Amino acid sequence: MPGASNPLFATKSVDDLRSDAEGQHGLKRALGSMDLVLLGIGAIIGTGIFVLTGQAAADNAGPAVVLSFVAAGIASGFAGLCYAEMASMIPIAGSAYTYSYATMGELVAWIIGWDLILEYLVASAAVSVGWSGYAVAFVHDVFGITLPATWTRAPFVYDEVLGQFHATGAVLNIPAMLITLVITVILVRGIKESARFNAVIVMIKLAVVLMFIVFCAPYIHTANWHPFIPPEQSHGHFGFSGIMRGAARVFFAYIGFDAVSTAAQETKNPQRDLPFGILGSLAVCTVLYVAVSLVLTGVVSYTQLGVPHPIAVGVEATGQRWLATLVEIGAIAGLSSVMLVMMMGQPRIFFSMAVDGLFPPIASRVHPRFGTPWITTIITGVAVMVAGGLLPVGVLSQLTSVGTLFAFVLVSLGVLILRRQRPDLPRGFRVPGGDYLVPLCGVATSLYLMLQETTGTLVRLFGWMAIGLAVYGFYGRKHSKLRAKLAGS
Repeated sequence: MPGASNPLFATKSVDDLRSDAEGQHGLKRALGSMDLVLLGIGAIIGTGIFVLTGQAAADNAGPAVVLSFVAAGIASGFAGLCYAEMASMIPIAGSAYTYSYATMGELVAWIIGWDLILEYLVASAAVSVGWSGYAVAFVHDVFGITLPATWTRAPFVYDEVLGQFHATGAVLNIPAMLITLVITVILVRGIKESARFNAVIVMIKLAVVLMFIVFCAPYIHTANWHPFIPPEQSHGHFGFSGIMRGAARVFFAYIGFDAVSTAAQETKNPQRDLPFGILGSLAVCTVLYVAVSLVLTGVVSYTQLGVPHPIAVGVEATGQRWLATLVEIGAIAGLSSVMLVMMMGQPRIFFSMAVDGLFPPIASRVHPRFGTPWITTIITGVAVMVAGGLLPVGVLSQLTSVGTLFAFVLVSLGVLILRRQRPDLPRGFRVPGGDYLVPLCGVATSLYLMLQETTGTLVRLFGWMAIGLAVYGFYGRKHSKLRAKLAGS
């Protein structure tokens, strides 16, 4: 067992993982390649396109947010190729946590598992804030009711230039907290989303996005694209640095394709279908993101887009009220489904780590009636409610992006390691370009985008990691089942 001389870096056997994937696991293999593409699109299209497109344009890149999406898409493509090889080789639920355990050892697996907790938790909170923005706009447009700003906004806003939080005068973002409560109750009671239901939600979201592109494109004023790259005012605020900071920010829009890999044990032919689902969903979403950002910044000046519902603002600028209502309905439905997927994933991470002994057994406890991990679901719901009620979407999305980029670095390194250590393993998909090119590009681009984040965001990430290492040192290290197995051998 590699790393046995140092238990911190002991790895799980890839052969054992593959055997587990092929054995009895209680999951029905019912998903095909198109199901996985739709699953990926359903998880990807959400707050990134409905919210962050406008905010990254207003705060960072101006109309050149289009280039930010291209840069983020390239980085995601490298990481997606690496995920595809890993998923075809180790077709088991657990995503980056499992891959890291099989390649870099327990300590790295713990770090990535702790990082995934941050990703899912903060991503869910960010989506809840975006949901709130569109719900408030919908209530105003349809019913003529203006909800008080003190109860629909975060009490704090983050000034990227000064690197400081400022009070907004608001109390709590109540709509964000309410949608989190509703989804938590649904998840505790149990819900089984079929591929057909997911496909319907995806079709609604795709229809809304395509209608925005088609019906708003004739209202583009090319003057709004000038200057395409506004002059740099400070680092990360327009200019080339703004494009790269924007890329790190809108990277949030691509998060979700890794959720495809968690469906490995429910896929009919994972070696073939997982790579297709991962790369297919990435390709579709990249094209849509570039088109939406072009139309949005052409219809409305980028200076007006720093709001929680920029797509609705763009539609309203064209005078097509009917379309604005449809966009709001589509965004509300789409963001709800993304929250559901994210908040379903969070307890699964707790569950996987508890099964390995790295978390207390209570994290793997299942409700006797509903058959759900109800304790960790409630804990997740409370944490998401607090974060969504108190923090602005910008801070939440930046934390999610930097955490996910860190996961992508480790997955890319995992491909490099297994190419050297286990070249004999059958791979349903191989990253093109030899053993080094794409994985090294995945590491380099993800690290580069990480470094474009604000100092405050990086400090918060490493602060979270420091807490995680303390938890591992005091609990996980002592209760690890793999370490116990090594000690008894």
